[in-house]
This record gives sequence, structure tokens and C-alpha cells, in this order.
Amino acid sequence: MFPAMEWGNTIRTIRPPSWAPAAALLLASWIAVAALSSQVRAGAEVVAVAFPPWWNAQQALLAAASANAAIVRTTAMPALLVVRPDGHDGLHKLREAGAWLAVDPQTIAACFKAND
Repeated sequence: MFPAMEWGNTIRTIRPPSWAPAAALLLASWIAVAALSSQVRAGAEVVAVAFPPWWNAQQALLAAASANAAIVRTTAMPALLVVRPDGHDGLHKLREAGAWLAVDPQTIAACFKAND
């Protein structure tokens, strides 16, 4: 009735390891906690802003200056600056000037230059 199956004709399926869903959940929760803890607090006077990574230091400094933000520190990464935004609309002006991200400056403390 049915042809006999031969051992050489079996189809092998590739399955992810049983620990993969737990690892994915752990990674997602770590990212969520990091994102929530690095948010700029309301009324923060100093923030770290990230401009596009291909920008050089001059482009980042000019963009921050065009948003009337005072430069507090530079970092080892030219497109990452610590600034004091101007007034209540300062973060919005920085985003319009090209900033991708604004975070608590303590988040990027490892990026500070050693000789500052």
C-alpha cells in the first residue's frame, strides 16, 4: 500500500534552541529598562544629544549653536555633545537642528574624554 520509507529520505527540520525565547525576552526587557532609565527628566538643565554618527565635530557644534544650546562638554564621539538647551523649547530646537536623541548625560558618562 504505502511505499516503505528509507532512512536516507527523511527531512530534517532546524529548530531554535529551547532557551531562545527566554533570551529574547531578557534582551527586550533589558532594552526597555535602559531606554526608560536614560530618558531626559522633566526640567533637566543639561542633556546629552546625539547627532547623526557621520557628522564631524564642527557639524554637531554648529547644529547645537543654531538651536541656541550652550555647549557643556564634548565627548570622544564627535556627534555626541552635552549641552544646556535654551528655554522650555530647547529640546525641540535641537531636534529640528538634527539631533536624533536626547538622554540623561549620566548615560553617556563613559564617552567623555579623559583629558577634559
